[in-house]
Amino acid sequence: MDTIDDQDFLTRGCRCAPQPHTRQTRVASHACNKLDAIDWLKDIKSPDIYPAFDLVEVRFKNGRKDFFRCTPDMDLEAGDIVAVEASPGHDIGIVSLTGQVVKLQMKSKKVNPESNDLRRVYRKAKISDVEKWVAAVKQEDETMYRSREMASRLKLDMKISDVEYQGDRTKAIFYYTADERVDFRELIRVLADAFSVRIEMRQIGMRQEASRLGGIGSCGRELCCATWLTSFRSVSTNAARTQQLSLNPQKLAGQCSKLKCCINYENDCYLDYQKALPDNVNELYTKKGRAFLQKIDVLRGFMGYSYADSPGSIVMLTTERVKEIKEANIRNVRPNDLIDEQQAGDPNSASREKRPFEMENNLEDSLTRFDQPAGKSRKKKKKNRPGKNFNKS
Repeated sequence: MDTIDDQDFLTRGCRCAPQPHTRQTRVASHACNKLDAIDWLKDIKSPDIYPAFDLVEVRFKNGRKDFFRCTPDMDLEAGDIVAVEASPGHDIGIVSLTGQVVKLQMKSKKVNPESNDLRRVYRKAKISDVEKWVAAVKQEDETMYRSREMASRLKLDMKISDVEYQGDRTKAIFYYTADERVDFRELIRVLADAFSVRIEMRQIGMRQEASRLGGIGSCGRELCCATWLTSFRSVSTNAARTQQLSLNPQKLAGQCSKLKCCINYENDCYLDYQKALPDNVNELYTKKGRAFLQKIDVLRGFMGYSYADSPGSIVMLTTERVKEIKEANIRNVRPNDLIDEQQAGDPNSASREKRPFEMENNLEDSLTRFDQPAGKSRKKKKKNRPGKNFNKS
C-alpha cells in the first residue's frame, strides 16, 4: 500500500490520516477547525426517564454534515469512523456529535428527528472499510485535475473546484462553479468511462468555492470561510454604508469576488450606536450661517458640521450639542456659534479638541520623517561651558 499523506485528510477535519490496522484515537483529536463541534452537554447526565437519543451527527469532506439514526447497541462516541447509508452503497464519515446536543443541533438546522427520510448508521468502520476509504481519498486530487482537462477539451464554461469520493468508491461528487447554465451530459459520460464510478455534478457558489480552496485574505490571515465560518450570511452594501466604508468594489470584495463576510461582523454594533444619534439634523442654523452635516463618528458619538462659506473647516460636535441646537432652531432661536461659549473657552472641551485639521506638528506623523539619509544625525550646537581649558581673562 502507498504511503498515506496526512494533508489529504485535513479537509475532513482529521489531524492525521487513519491507519487501517491501528486504533483511530488520534484521528479526531485534532486542532481547531470548522468541522469540529463542542459537546457542551457531555458532562451533564440525562435523567433515567429519558431514553438515549438515537441520532448522531456525522461529518464528511469540507463543511458537509448530516444526521443518521443508529441503534443503542452501537455505543458511538465523537471521533468514531462509521459506515453510513448512502445512495447507492455506503459512505464513510466521522462522528462529530452524540447525545442530547444532537437534538438541539437538529432544531437549529430545522431537521425533524421523527422524519423517515433520515438514513441510518450501518456499523463502525472495519479495516477493509478504512482501507477502501483511504484509497478513495488519495484519488481525489488526481481525479480533479483530469476532470478539468476533460471539461476544457469539451469547451465547457465551468470550473471543477473539488471532487469527493464516496467511502466505497462507487460514486464521486464533482463540485463546480459556472456563470451560466452548462450542458454537461457529455462530460458525465466521459467521466464515467474514465473513472468507472457513478458521477454526480453539484453546482456551488463562489463563496463555497473559496471556502473549499482556501487562501489568504487582505488582512493577512487565512480566509474565515476556510477556517471557522460554517454558514454564509447575506452581505449587502447597506452594511458598508452603515460603517461608512468606501464603496470601492476592489476593497470590499474578497477572493470570491463577493462582498467580504467580515463586513457583517461589526454591523450590529454600528446599528446599536446609531440609535443614539439624532434624526433630521442635516442642517443647523446659527448666527454665523447655515451649517451642513459632513460626517459622523458613530462609535465615539460625534457629528461633524461645516459652514456653507467654509466647507473645508469641519467642527465635531457631541450628540447632546446637536440636539440642543436643533431644539433651539425649532423655537426659531439661533445660537451664536456651533460650539457653546463655555466650551469654546474651555481647552478641555470635547467639541473644541475634536476640531479636525488642528493637529499638532508631531514628528512621528510627518510624511518627510524618512527623507533624511540613514546614518546622518542632526548636529547639535555646542555650548561654551566652563571646563579644564577655559581661560579666565
